[in-house]
Amino acid sequence: MNPVSVRQGTSPVVIAVPHAGTWLPEKVRARLNAKGEALADTDWHVDRLYDGLLPEAAIVVANFHRYVVDPNRPPDGASLYPGQNTTGLVANTDFDGEPIWTEPPTPDEIAARVAAFHAPYHAAVAAALDAAKARHGVAILYDAHSIRSRIPFLFDGTLPDLCIGTADGTSCAEVLSEEAIKIAGKSECYSHVLNGRFKGGWTTRHYGKPASGVHAIQMELAQSAYLQSEAEPFAYDDAKATSLRAVLSEILHRLEELAPDLKVTP
Repeated sequence: MNPVSVRQGTSPVVIAVPHAGTWLPEKVRARLNAKGEALADTDWHVDRLYDGLLPEAAIVVANFHRYVVDPNRPPDGASLYPGQNTTGLVANTDFDGEPIWTEPPTPDEIAARVAAFHAPYHAAVAAALDAAKARHGVAILYDAHSIRSRIPFLFDGTLPDLCIGTADGTSCAEVLSEEAIKIAGKSECYSHVLNGRFKGGWTTRHYGKPASGVHAIQMELAQSAYLQSEAEPFAYDDAKATSLRAVLSEILHRLEELAPDLKVTP
């Protein structure tokens, strides 16, 4: 299994999908308990949801599951949200706080997973951004995620449908988040928030350097907006997805339109 799938593109926008993969090495699968084997924390069908929305955009997809190693966490394991419940580089629990391992991985095993999976994924993301910037003088990373809308262990209440994260405005030009929020707000079907519970993970914070011509924005979707149910079998809902895809497509195309104005002059 190739840990990463890449579709090359010519757009200044690069779409990254770190958590839709469900593949597990057999040695990893064998050490998951029943909770872990359910893979409930997958960003179900996000790759399908975004397929074809911005045809010229490069897309980088992690094929491995986040329980192998989480590509949206710092490789040194530092917490993204100090003082809050969260999961780490290799999660010990699921999003409900329940243990997922019969035998947790050792530090050496975690380091090996970083080298075998985390590093190749980010090499592919970096290469796609470098190619976009070389072509256009600017690159915009759109980090695509989804999560169940109600997870008391991680956040109170119900998550908005579209959660846009820019590391509190530091990872991209303000116009990008302004336009994304404007489009999200046009539809009465969807609630939205900017830099709420999900401000952008390591990917957004690591690559988003507007002064150098690389902008990054994270979109965390509530899975209730496009799944039949937020429970097994986590089935894709074509009608819901069609409606949501129209909004996401408009956002992506608008980001692409804005890119030339953000071009960095050597």
